[in-house]
Amino acid sequence: MILLDLVDIILYFGYGMVMVGAVLAIGFPLWIASKNPKSLVGTGMGLGSILVLFLIAWLLSGSEVYSSYTEFGVDASLSKFIGGMLILVYMLVGLAVTGIIYSEVSKSLKNG
Repeated sequence: MILLDLVDIILYFGYGMVMVGAVLAIGFPLWIASKNPKSLVGTGMGLGSILVLFLIAWLLSGSEVYSSYTEFGVDASLSKFIGGMLILVYMLVGLAVTGIIYSEVSKSLKNG
């Protein structure tokens, strides 16, 4: 019985540490950005570009609902959202791979 109480205490401590870490991970950048508002321009542009990419991915995705989806409560709008998120991931992976290939090729051409 004492061992289970100890496990519960450790788990609650872990939950608390995760919450403190999440608050600090969100709070410190906002605190630093409040001192230098110009630093938020790049962040805003990045978020805006991801939102535009998601809008494109959402428009490309289908809203099919198969019979196996209905048992999990998936309707047409959720299916379209999930499809949009999957297409967004594919687009971001493609951009990352393209960027890596471009940087390696340009680096090798510069160095000869």
